[in-house]
Amino acid sequence: MVKGRLSKMGGLVIVISLALLWRFFDISVIQHSRFLAEAEKQQRYEKKEIAQRGKIYVHDSYSDQNKLYPLAFDVKKFEISSSPKIILERKGVSEKLAGALGMKQDEVFDKINNDKIYANIKNFASLDEAREVEDLNLVGVSVTPQYSRYYPENNLASHVLGFVNRESNGNYGFEGHYNNELRGLPGEIVGIQDSYKRLINFVDEKQPQDGTSYILTIDRSVQYFVEKKLKEYIESTKSDSGSVVIMDVKTGGVVAMAALPNFDPNKYYEFADLNSNLFVNPVIAGLYEPGSIIKPIVMSGALSEGVVTKDTKETFSNMTVVDGYEIHTAENTAFGEETMSDIIKNSDNVGMVWVSEKLGKDNIYKYVKDFNLLDKTRIDLDSEVVGNVPEFKYWKDINRSTIAFGQGVSVTPIALVSAYAAIANKGVYIYPHIVDKMVSEGGLAKSVDKQEGKRVIKEEAARDVIAMMVRAVDEGHAKKAGVAGFDVAAKTGTAQISTANGYDFSESGLGIYNHSLAGIAPASDPRYAMIVRLERPKLSKYAESTAAPLFGDISSFLLNYYYRLNPTR
Repeated sequence: MVKGRLSKMGGLVIVISLALLWRFFDISVIQHSRFLAEAEKQQRYEKKEIAQRGKIYVHDSYSDQNKLYPLAFDVKKFEISSSPKIILERKGVSEKLAGALGMKQDEVFDKINNDKIYANIKNFASLDEAREVEDLNLVGVSVTPQYSRYYPENNLASHVLGFVNRESNGNYGFEGHYNNELRGLPGEIVGIQDSYKRLINFVDEKQPQDGTSYILTIDRSVQYFVEKKLKEYIESTKSDSGSVVIMDVKTGGVVAMAALPNFDPNKYYEFADLNSNLFVNPVIAGLYEPGSIIKPIVMSGALSEGVVTKDTKETFSNMTVVDGYEIHTAENTAFGEETMSDIIKNSDNVGMVWVSEKLGKDNIYKYVKDFNLLDKTRIDLDSEVVGNVPEFKYWKDINRSTIAFGQGVSVTPIALVSAYAAIANKGVYIYPHIVDKMVSEGGLAKSVDKQEGKRVIKEEAARDVIAMMVRAVDEGHAKKAGVAGFDVAAKTGTAQISTANGYDFSESGLGIYNHSLAGIAPASDPRYAMIVRLERPKLSKYAESTAAPLFGDISSFLLNYYYRLNPTR
């Protein structure tokens, strides 16, 4: 009986031994690769090194045309993190961290009271906080450098810049458009760590590659002056909002681009809670019917086609009828016999309907497209939209007629200023841009050159329509856009605001219009084109009393202090 039991026990020992041998063989041979990978994974130390985002500079003409000023750059901060799994005394650690970081102890304890490998405790800690945490020398607590985007001028040029979110991604404006180039490439440290997650040996290290820095065409002094004046006029005219864009005709560079209300990109999250639409730049994404500032564009097409000359005369009533619709002059005034120059000076809607008839539907559509009013200007900012008109195959004479005085067509201010720049550029389209130079990590700067498109109108047509706009300043509705000593060419626009139920209307005419003024100066040798716009002014009915003096104030600063030109008159 004892012998039998011994035999059974011996057999059991053999079975167990064979099972153990098989298990050993399975682990050491069959699953060797898997367990080796697991072991290496536990021992492997990986740490990402964040690249520094490129800086964004602008020129500052106040002291020196060649001086640069940073509008956006990274400030070094620190992430405080932990490995809760290896923290033994969590209450004590949370108490010490809370004191160093200015946090509540319960808040810190909740973050580390678990068995996770990683837990974030605080982002963007200051240098003093980081040093205090390091001095505590706590096992399982790490201090890692990180960068926080900083905008030293707060709201200045905020629509141009956009912002960087908490995930370090650019949103809107320049930050959004050039996000990949600005953020650079992260580095990485690879090594061997011990059971306490401490680095004990390096295996490989790749240095981070900082992002490309940019010098913009924007001038800080001009931008500041423009925003200051725009704010003054919005308040004095009780407008809902406003915008200004200035384009250098010689280079295509945008000298200033402003829209109010704006936001502080340092605190973008506060504005997102209030109204995220504030982030959208109205200069490049705000479609509106421009009104009479489109008249010089249409007139230039008629001059270029030869269907009229500057001296062509015709007699006009106070109204005309097209497809059964009555079209009146702005104040229902009959101007009688007019030259083409008189039509622009008087801003005669009826006269422009006649010009559009001479030009024809096909050519109206052609010039609207050739002036790039229905396409993107390719400005290097995020979120640009395209203009629109009714689909051409459905056009009637009324479409051709209303577009001739700026209704039934929706455009952006950047598209309009580029069209005026084409007129100033002797009829050749010029693409707007906002980058002056790109600066690589090594400091090598590469300039962005002027980019011209096709010829839109004949040079003589451009010259003649500029002369017409000079008359509009000297003798017409744009008088307040003038600057003493200089020849300024400009055109006012007072356009009703379209709604789902037609156009806004009130007996007073106050608060229902967009007021715009588009212009070029000096007319004899243009240096810039500019569009100013005020939305729904409530103290004046026409742009000659609101947008025109705003344009004049900014032009005086540009001609006398930015370009520093000698008087042309």
